[in-house]
Amino acid sequence: MSDFFQAGAVTTLHRLSHDGPERLEKQIEALSRAHPAGLILPALYSEFEHPAMRGIVDELREARWLRRIAVAVGQATPEQYQRACGFFRGFKAPVTTIWMEDPRIEDLFTSLDRAGLSPGSPGKGRTCWLAIGYLLAEGDCEIIALHDCDIRHYDRDLLARLVFPVAHPSLDYDFSKGYYARASGALYGRVKRLFFTPLIRAIRGLTSEPPLVRFLDSFRYALSGEYAMKTRLARAMRIPGNWGMEVGILAEVHRNCLPSRVCEVDLCDNYEHKHRPLCPDEPGNGLRRMTREIASSLFHSMAREGVALSREVKSVLLLRYEELARDAIRRYRADAILNGLDYDEDTENRAVHAFAESLRESSAEFEATGGCQPQEIPSWNRVQAAFPDIFERLLELSPGFAPAPRIYAIG
Repeated sequence: MSDFFQAGAVTTLHRLSHDGPERLEKQIEALSRAHPAGLILPALYSEFEHPAMRGIVDELREARWLRRIAVAVGQATPEQYQRACGFFRGFKAPVTTIWMEDPRIEDLFTSLDRAGLSPGSPGKGRTCWLAIGYLLAEGDCEIIALHDCDIRHYDRDLLARLVFPVAHPSLDYDFSKGYYARASGALYGRVKRLFFTPLIRAIRGLTSEPPLVRFLDSFRYALSGEYAMKTRLARAMRIPGNWGMEVGILAEVHRNCLPSRVCEVDLCDNYEHKHRPLCPDEPGNGLRRMTREIASSLFHSMAREGVALSREVKSVLLLRYEELARDAIRRYRADAILNGLDYDEDTENRAVHAFAESLRESSAEFEATGGCQPQEIPSWNRVQAAFPDIFERLLELSPGFAPAPRIYAIG
């Protein structure tokens, strides 16, 4: 059973009962009539070749309360895209599949780029941004939820818990963020445990605790890929096109919402998905790339709030980060031993060394580029100001509803 401790600037909604998904699903089905929700599933085609996707599809097929589902499929040939579409037959909710390599979508991206509104390079950020635009164009969802497609042991209860705080009118949240344990025989989530949290707390100790940094430190799992938000927030949000996406989204939430209208939700007892390699000697791959881009997004978001770290502070920051990360290793080792989990202290220390290199590189890159954020995708409000018919253009890419199973496809 979870604890019920409240800490930080945002409300924590705990998992205190295990009465099955039926109660919550009945409640959210009633709520969805007045507050309809859409779900975005960003997926590479390769994820359709793994059991996790099949489990997610089987669970979502029976979800009656979703107004619609948008599945954005990337890195797929035309034949692979058609195979991916076949996964979504027999759904209770209408499903839209978006082929990210569709030449018509590429033409749309080109015209946006020429207008100085670049949607960035291929990746999760651009995929999510386009799917958000599609749901906004349909105009019949009040809430937009998103989660990854590599979640093993998926249950619909996860999605219901994520959406419920935003859908319930008396709770009145604009944004909910998922959190969970990452332990399955060993502790996972190294980037959060050994990089993001020690870095945020190092910054807090070296500055006057800017509100954004306090806000980010309030989340138990700031890097999770599961969240739900009101559509008005989705319209106003700028999205980083790289691995800094989760940090950038939280920074946008902080800019557009009061902390009292933000919550985090305990989604499940344990969460397991694919694990990426560390790649300690390859800054452009694996967790090395991820941590570099997360740090870059964090520095950029802080600068936007008027928090500039001097070169001297950044040199101390690196030392302080390493100290706090080593202390985190000591704590997690104790936690693992108590719970009978495997714990490789040497591997954890090597990860911290690699992450420190990422921090050093991202700091130098931030200074060299004058704080310029790469691959930031403009908000849909900004795009619509330049292209008033942008949502009509998105809908024109879809030929409309097909016969049952009610799949309609962009591509």
